[in-house]
Amino acid sequence: MKEQTIFEILHNMDKFTNGLIIKWNKMFNEDLGVSHVLALGYLHVHGKSRPSHIAKALGLSPPTVTHLTEKLVKRNLAVRLLDESDRRIILIDITEEGIDTLQRANEQGQNLRKEMFLKLTPEERGQMLHIFQKLNE
Repeated sequence: MKEQTIFEILHNMDKFTNGLIIKWNKMFNEDLGVSHVLALGYLHVHGKSRPSHIAKALGLSPPTVTHLTEKLVKRNLAVRLLDESDRRIILIDITEEGIDTLQRANEQGQNLRKEMFLKLTPEERGQMLHIFQKLNE
């Protein structure tokens, strides 16, 4: 494969991903970014967690997670807790309002995926799935 082709693939993947994020932000319209929703999703699955664990799992820097959680706490989507075994450790946990917001975000994401991928034939969707599965191995 020519180098130019690799960069064309990367460019088009980035362009598509960025377009999805922009459309999702317009649809969701709750002044939260994808990273906020990913953090809520992590908390929903894993329960109360150290910010450093959230950062590592999501591939974000600790200062970024601090900034994200600040907004989530201000919006009552998450809370800060002290670890009962070591009160020096701060944990973050999702609230009921955070769970509701996460569910709405996921619904909007599913609607967007349906809208975007209906442009493809069932065969093309199958090929795309196969390609992504192969690349992720």
